[in-house]
Amino acid sequence: MVILIFQSGDYRVIANPDGGFAQRSGTSFVMNGKPMNLNGFNGYWMMLYASNLSTRAKGLDFVVSEAGKNGIYVILSFVNNYEEYGGRKQYVEWAKERGQSLTSDDEFYTNPAVKQYYKDHVKAVLTRINSVTGIAYKDDPTIFAWELINEPRCESDPSGAQLQNWIQEMAAYVKSIDSYHLLEVGLEGFYGNSVPQRKQYNPNNLTNILGTDFIANNQVPQIDFATIHIYAEQWLPAPNSSEKEQQIFVDRWIQAHIEDSNSAIKKPIIIGEFGKSYRVNGYSLEKRNNYYEHVYNAIYTNAKSGGPCRGGLFWQLMSQGMANMADGYEIVLEESPSTAQIIADQSHKIISLTVT
Repeated sequence: MVILIFQSGDYRVIANPDGGFAQRSGTSFVMNGKPMNLNGFNGYWMMLYASNLSTRAKGLDFVVSEAGKNGIYVILSFVNNYEEYGGRKQYVEWAKERGQSLTSDDEFYTNPAVKQYYKDHVKAVLTRINSVTGIAYKDDPTIFAWELINEPRCESDPSGAQLQNWIQEMAAYVKSIDSYHLLEVGLEGFYGNSVPQRKQYNPNNLTNILGTDFIANNQVPQIDFATIHIYAEQWLPAPNSSEKEQQIFVDRWIQAHIEDSNSAIKKPIIIGEFGKSYRVNGYSLEKRNNYYEHVYNAIYTNAKSGGPCRGGLFWQLMSQGMANMADGYEIVLEESPSTAQIIADQSHKIISLTVT
Protein backbone atom coordinates (compact mmCIF):
# COMPACT_ATOMS: atom_id res chain seq x y z
CA MET A 1 0.00 0.00 0.00
CA VAL A 2 1.10 3.53 -0.68
CA ILE A 3 0.21 6.72 1.28
CA LEU A 4 0.17 10.36 0.39
CA ILE A 5 -0.90 12.85 3.04
CA PHE A 6 -1.78 16.47 2.43
CA GLN A 7 -0.80 18.98 5.10
CA SER A 8 -1.76 22.46 4.00
CA GLY A 9 0.23 21.86 0.88
CA ASP A 10 1.94 18.79 2.34
CA TYR A 11 0.88 15.35 1.17
CA ARG A 12 1.10 11.69 2.09
CA VAL A 13 -0.74 8.71 0.13
CA ILE A 14 -2.13 5.06 0.63
CA ALA A 15 -3.47 2.50 -1.84
CA ASN A 16 -7.24 2.03 -1.58
CA PRO A 17 -8.10 -1.02 -3.70
CA ASP A 18 -11.46 -1.71 -2.02
CA GLY A 19 -12.83 1.82 -2.09
CA GLY A 20 -14.14 1.75 1.48
CA PHE A 21 -13.55 3.94 4.52
CA ALA A 22 -10.47 3.18 6.60
CA GLN A 23 -11.31 2.45 10.23
CA ARG A 24 -9.54 1.75 13.51
CA SER A 25 -9.88 -1.43 15.51
CA GLY A 26 -7.90 -1.24 18.73
CA THR A 27 -4.28 -0.62 17.75
CA SER A 28 -4.86 -1.64 14.11
CA PHE A 29 -6.29 -0.13 10.95
CA VAL A 30 -8.95 -2.07 9.08
CA MET A 31 -10.61 -1.78 5.70
CA ASN A 32 -13.88 -3.61 5.14
CA GLY A 33 -13.05 -5.75 8.16
CA LYS A 34 -9.57 -6.67 6.90
CA PRO A 35 -6.30 -5.57 8.58
CA MET A 36 -4.53 -2.67 6.90
CA ASN A 37 -0.89 -1.56 7.00
CA LEU A 38 0.67 1.41 5.23
CA ASN A 39 3.78 2.36 3.31
CA GLY A 40 4.10 5.69 1.60
CA PHE A 41 5.59 9.12 1.16
CA ASN A 42 5.18 12.85 1.62
CA GLY A 43 4.89 15.24 -1.29
CA TYR A 44 4.00 18.72 -0.03
CA TRP A 45 4.28 20.16 -3.51
CA MET A 46 1.32 18.31 -4.98
CA MET A 47 -1.40 20.83 -4.17
CA LEU A 48 0.91 23.60 -5.36
CA TYR A 49 1.25 22.03 -8.79
CA ALA A 50 -2.40 21.07 -8.91
CA SER A 51 -3.52 24.63 -8.16
CA ASN A 52 -1.15 26.32 -10.62
CA LEU A 53 -3.02 27.24 -13.79
CA SER A 54 0.05 26.50 -15.87
CA THR A 55 0.28 22.94 -14.52
CA ARG A 56 -3.27 21.91 -13.62
CA ALA A 57 -6.68 23.60 -13.69
CA LYS A 58 -8.68 22.09 -10.78
CA GLY A 59 -6.47 22.24 -7.64
CA LEU A 60 -7.17 19.97 -4.68
CA ASP A 61 -10.40 18.67 -6.23
CA PHE A 62 -8.32 17.28 -9.07
CA VAL A 63 -5.75 15.71 -6.73
CA VAL A 64 -8.44 13.92 -4.71
CA SER A 65 -10.22 12.82 -7.86
CA GLU A 66 -7.07 11.37 -9.42
CA ALA A 67 -6.17 9.64 -6.17
CA GLY A 68 -9.56 7.95 -6.13
CA LYS A 69 -9.22 6.85 -9.75
CA ASN A 70 -5.87 5.26 -8.98
CA GLY A 71 -6.90 3.51 -5.77
CA ILE A 72 -5.00 5.86 -3.46
CA TYR A 73 -5.89 7.31 -0.09
CA VAL A 74 -5.03 10.86 0.92
CA ILE A 75 -4.74 12.39 4.37
CA LEU A 76 -5.59 16.07 4.43
CA SER A 77 -4.31 18.51 7.05
CA PHE A 78 -6.35 21.60 7.81
CA VAL A 79 -3.47 23.98 8.55
CA ASN A 80 0.30 24.23 8.88
CA ASN A 81 2.03 25.25 12.11
CA TYR A 82 4.59 27.23 10.14
CA GLU A 83 4.26 30.31 7.95
CA GLU A 84 4.64 28.36 4.72
CA TYR A 85 1.32 28.42 2.83
CA GLY A 86 -0.04 30.85 5.42
CA GLY A 87 -0.14 28.56 8.41
CA ARG A 88 -1.63 29.53 11.76
CA LYS A 89 0.15 32.88 11.56
CA GLN A 90 -2.19 33.89 8.72
CA TYR A 91 -5.24 33.27 10.91
CA VAL A 92 -3.78 35.54 13.57
CA GLU A 93 -3.07 38.23 10.96
CA TRP A 94 -6.66 38.06 9.70
CA ALA A 95 -7.90 38.56 13.25
CA LYS A 96 -5.62 41.57 13.72
CA GLU A 97 -6.92 43.10 10.51
CA ARG A 98 -10.43 42.81 11.93
CA GLY A 99 -9.62 44.59 15.17
CA GLN A 100 -8.51 41.77 17.47
CA SER A 101 -5.70 42.76 19.86
CA LEU A 102 -3.25 39.87 19.52
CA THR A 103 0.43 39.81 20.44
CA SER A 104 1.47 36.23 19.69
CA ASP A 105 0.88 33.70 16.94
CA ASP A 106 0.22 31.20 19.73
CA GLU A 107 -3.09 32.97 20.32
CA PHE A 108 -4.22 30.90 17.35
CA TYR A 109 -5.02 28.30 20.01
CA THR A 110 -6.91 30.54 22.42
CA ASN A 111 -8.50 33.56 20.73
CA PRO A 112 -12.23 32.94 20.12
CA ALA A 113 -12.27 34.79 16.79
CA VAL A 114 -9.25 32.93 15.45
CA LYS A 115 -10.67 29.59 16.57
CA GLN A 116 -13.88 30.39 14.75
CA TYR A 117 -11.92 31.17 11.57
CA TYR A 118 -10.35 27.73 11.85
CA LYS A 119 -13.74 26.09 12.41
CA ASP A 120 -15.17 27.93 9.42
CA HIS A 121 -12.29 26.61 7.31
CA VAL A 122 -12.78 23.08 8.58
CA LYS A 123 -16.50 23.19 7.82
CA ALA A 124 -15.85 24.58 4.34
CA VAL A 125 -13.44 21.75 3.55
CA LEU A 126 -15.55 18.96 5.02
CA THR A 127 -18.74 20.07 3.28
CA ARG A 128 -17.13 21.07 -0.01
CA ILE A 129 -18.52 19.25 -3.04
CA ASN A 130 -15.63 18.13 -5.22
CA SER A 131 -16.11 19.84 -8.58
CA VAL A 132 -14.68 16.81 -10.40
CA THR A 133 -16.30 13.88 -8.58
CA GLY A 134 -19.44 15.53 -7.22
CA ILE A 135 -18.76 13.96 -3.81
CA ALA A 136 -18.55 15.95 -0.57
CA TYR A 137 -15.14 15.66 1.05
CA LYS A 138 -16.70 14.32 4.25
CA ASP A 139 -18.29 11.52 2.24
CA ASP A 140 -15.28 10.60 0.10
CA PRO A 141 -13.57 7.30 1.06
CA THR A 142 -10.50 8.40 -0.91
CA ILE A 143 -9.62 10.43 2.19
CA PHE A 144 -7.92 8.21 4.76
CA ALA A 145 -7.92 10.75 7.58
CA TRP A 146 -7.94 14.39 8.55
CA GLU A 147 -5.04 16.06 10.36
CA LEU A 148 -5.78 18.96 12.71
CA ILE A 149 -2.45 20.78 12.18
CA ASN A 150 0.97 19.87 10.83
CA GLU A 151 3.54 19.76 13.65
CA PRO A 152 1.68 21.90 16.23
CA ARG A 153 3.74 23.85 18.74
CA CYS A 154 2.77 26.35 21.43
CA GLU A 155 6.01 27.59 22.99
CA SER A 156 4.29 30.33 25.02
CA ASP A 157 2.65 27.61 27.13
CA PRO A 158 5.15 24.79 27.78
CA SER A 159 2.68 23.27 30.24
CA GLY A 160 0.75 22.01 27.22
CA ALA A 161 -2.65 23.07 28.55
CA GLN A 162 -3.52 25.49 25.76
CA LEU A 163 -2.74 23.06 22.97
CA GLN A 164 -4.50 20.22 24.78
CA ASN A 165 -7.66 22.30 25.13
CA TRP A 166 -7.49 23.29 21.46
CA ILE A 167 -7.11 19.66 20.33
CA GLN A 168 -10.07 18.60 22.45
CA GLU A 169 -12.26 21.37 21.06
CA MET A 170 -11.28 20.99 17.42
CA ALA A 171 -11.27 17.19 17.36
CA ALA A 172 -14.83 17.20 18.70
CA TYR A 173 -15.81 19.81 16.12
CA VAL A 174 -14.42 17.81 13.18
CA LYS A 175 -16.18 14.66 14.33
CA SER A 176 -19.47 16.57 14.78
CA ILE A 177 -19.49 17.15 11.02
CA ASP A 178 -17.66 14.06 9.77
CA SER A 179 -17.95 10.81 11.71
CA TYR A 180 -16.75 8.62 8.83
CA HIS A 181 -13.09 9.53 8.57
CA LEU A 182 -10.19 8.90 10.90
CA LEU A 183 -8.61 11.88 12.65
CA GLU A 184 -5.08 12.57 13.90
CA VAL A 185 -3.36 15.58 15.43
CA GLY A 186 -0.20 15.89 13.29
CA LEU A 187 2.31 15.54 16.15
CA GLU A 188 6.07 15.16 15.92
CA GLY A 189 5.99 13.10 19.10
CA PHE A 190 7.50 15.28 21.85
CA TYR A 191 6.56 14.23 25.36
CA GLY A 192 5.00 16.62 27.89
CA ASN A 193 3.83 16.88 31.46
CA SER A 194 1.21 14.13 31.54
CA VAL A 195 3.93 11.49 32.06
CA PRO A 196 7.06 13.49 33.03
CA GLN A 197 9.40 10.50 33.07
CA ARG A 198 8.89 10.05 29.31
CA LYS A 199 10.53 13.42 28.66
CA GLN A 200 13.87 11.60 28.83
CA TYR A 201 13.20 10.46 25.26
CA ASN A 202 12.86 14.01 23.90
CA PRO A 203 15.84 15.44 22.02
CA ASN A 204 17.75 17.60 24.50
CA ASN A 205 17.25 20.94 22.80
CA LEU A 206 13.49 20.47 22.50
CA THR A 207 12.63 19.31 26.00
CA ASN A 208 9.86 21.17 27.86
CA ILE A 209 9.56 24.08 25.43
CA LEU A 210 7.08 23.18 22.70
CA GLY A 211 3.79 22.78 24.55
CA THR A 212 2.95 19.38 23.05
CA ASP A 213 2.27 16.15 24.89
CA PHE A 214 2.37 12.97 22.83
CA ILE A 215 0.42 10.90 25.33
CA ALA A 216 -2.24 13.38 26.50
CA ASN A 217 -2.80 14.85 23.02
CA ASN A 218 -3.43 11.40 21.52
CA GLN A 219 -5.65 10.25 24.39
CA VAL A 220 -8.35 12.69 23.28
CA PRO A 221 -11.27 10.33 22.44
CA GLN A 222 -11.90 11.72 18.95
CA ILE A 223 -8.25 11.19 17.90
CA ASP A 224 -7.97 7.83 16.13
CA PHE A 225 -4.24 7.31 15.74
CA ALA A 226 -0.89 8.75 16.74
CA THR A 227 1.98 10.08 14.63
CA ILE A 228 5.65 10.80 15.13
CA HIS A 229 8.24 12.47 12.93
CA ILE A 230 11.97 11.72 12.98
CA TYR A 231 14.63 14.33 12.19
CA ALA A 232 17.61 13.32 14.31
CA GLU A 233 19.99 15.30 12.09
CA GLN A 234 18.08 18.49 12.92
CA TRP A 235 17.22 17.77 16.55
CA LEU A 236 20.64 16.40 17.53
CA PRO A 237 22.96 18.08 15.03
CA ALA A 238 26.65 17.38 14.59
CA PRO A 239 29.22 18.03 15.96
CA ASN A 240 27.37 17.88 19.29
CA SER A 241 26.03 14.44 18.40
CA SER A 242 27.69 11.67 16.42
CA GLU A 243 25.95 9.56 13.79
CA LYS A 244 25.95 6.68 16.27
CA GLU A 245 24.26 8.83 18.91
CA GLN A 246 21.68 9.95 16.37
CA GLN A 247 20.93 6.33 15.48
CA ILE A 248 20.56 5.40 19.14
CA PHE A 249 18.11 8.30 19.51
CA VAL A 250 16.09 7.11 16.49
CA ASP A 251 15.76 3.60 17.91
CA ARG A 252 14.74 4.90 21.34
CA TRP A 253 12.33 7.41 19.80
CA ILE A 254 10.53 4.75 17.75
CA GLN A 255 10.38 2.13 20.47
CA ALA A 256 9.23 4.52 23.21
CA HIS A 257 6.33 5.74 21.09
CA ILE A 258 5.36 2.23 20.06
CA GLU A 259 5.25 1.24 23.73
CA ASP A 260 3.09 4.22 24.65
CA SER A 261 0.75 3.75 21.69
CA ASN A 262 0.22 0.17 22.81
CA SER A 263 -0.11 0.61 26.57
CA ALA A 264 -1.14 4.20 27.32
CA ILE A 265 -2.85 5.47 24.17
CA LYS A 266 -4.13 2.11 22.86
CA LYS A 267 -4.30 3.33 19.26
CA PRO A 268 -2.30 2.73 16.06
CA ILE A 269 0.77 4.83 15.28
CA ILE A 270 2.44 5.74 12.01
CA ILE A 271 5.84 7.33 11.43
CA GLY A 272 4.51 10.30 9.51
CA GLU A 273 7.83 11.79 8.39
CA PHE A 274 11.42 10.53 8.25
CA GLY A 275 14.34 10.94 5.89
CA LYS A 276 18.02 11.66 5.47
CA SER A 277 19.35 14.84 3.89
CA TYR A 278 22.17 14.88 1.37
CA ARG A 279 22.97 18.41 2.56
CA VAL A 280 24.34 17.14 5.86
CA ASN A 281 28.11 16.62 6.12
CA GLY A 282 29.08 12.98 5.79
CA TYR A 283 26.06 12.02 3.70
CA SER A 284 26.25 9.07 1.35
CA LEU A 285 23.66 7.12 -0.63
CA GLU A 286 24.65 4.01 1.29
CA LYS A 287 23.93 5.74 4.61
CA ARG A 288 20.54 6.90 3.39
CA ASN A 289 19.62 3.43 2.17
CA ASN A 290 20.76 1.85 5.43
CA TYR A 291 18.72 4.38 7.38
CA TYR A 292 15.56 3.69 5.35
CA GLU A 293 16.02 -0.05 5.81
CA HIS A 294 16.52 0.44 9.54
CA VAL A 295 13.32 2.45 10.00
CA TYR A 296 11.35 0.16 7.70
CA ASN A 297 12.52 -2.89 9.60
CA ALA A 298 11.32 -1.40 12.90
CA ILE A 299 7.89 -0.78 11.36
CA TYR A 300 7.62 -4.20 9.73
CA THR A 301 8.84 -6.11 12.78
CA ASN A 302 6.33 -4.39 15.04
CA ALA A 303 3.42 -4.76 12.62
CA LYS A 304 4.26 -8.44 12.08
CA SER A 305 4.18 -9.05 15.82
CA GLY A 306 0.75 -7.44 16.07
CA GLY A 307 2.01 -4.18 17.51
CA PRO A 308 0.52 -0.71 16.95
CA CYS A 309 3.08 0.63 14.44
CA ARG A 310 1.20 0.34 11.17
CA GLY A 311 3.18 2.26 8.61
CA GLY A 312 5.74 4.85 7.64
CA LEU A 313 5.86 7.78 5.22
CA PHE A 314 9.22 9.04 4.09
CA TRP A 315 9.92 12.71 3.49
CA GLN A 316 9.69 13.25 0.57
CA LEU A 317 8.97 12.12 -3.00
CA MET A 318 9.60 14.36 -6.02
CA SER A 319 9.73 13.88 -9.76
CA GLN A 320 12.39 14.95 -12.21
CA GLY A 321 12.55 18.64 -13.08
CA MET A 322 11.63 19.89 -9.59
CA ALA A 323 15.09 20.95 -8.40
CA ASN A 324 13.75 24.39 -7.51
CA MET A 325 11.68 22.79 -4.72
CA ALA A 326 14.39 20.47 -3.40
CA ASP A 327 15.14 20.52 0.32
CA GLY A 328 17.84 17.86 0.57
CA TYR A 329 15.53 15.09 1.68
CA GLU A 330 13.79 14.52 -1.65
CA ILE A 331 13.90 11.23 -3.51
CA VAL A 332 13.44 11.05 -7.26
CA LEU A 333 12.82 7.38 -7.94
CA GLU A 334 14.30 7.46 -11.45
CA GLU A 335 17.53 8.94 -10.09
CA SER A 336 17.75 6.69 -7.00
CA PRO A 337 16.99 3.13 -8.13
CA SER A 338 18.57 1.52 -5.06
CA THR A 339 16.43 3.60 -2.70
CA ALA A 340 13.38 2.99 -4.87
CA GLN A 341 13.94 -0.75 -4.53
CA ILE A 342 14.12 -0.50 -0.75
CA ILE A 343 10.81 1.40 -0.71
CA ALA A 344 9.23 -1.17 -3.03
CA ASP A 345 10.51 -4.06 -0.92
CA GLN A 346 8.94 -2.52 2.18
CA SER A 347 5.61 -2.17 0.37
CA HIS A 348 5.67 -5.85 -0.57
CA LYS A 349 6.57 -6.87 2.99
CA ILE A 350 3.85 -4.70 4.52
CA ILE A 351 1.24 -5.97 2.06
CA SER A 352 2.23 -9.57 2.78
CA LEU A 353 1.07 -9.12 6.37
CA THR A 354 -2.52 -8.58 5.19
CA VAL A 355 -2.68 -11.37 2.61
CA THR A 356 -4.84 -14.24 3.85
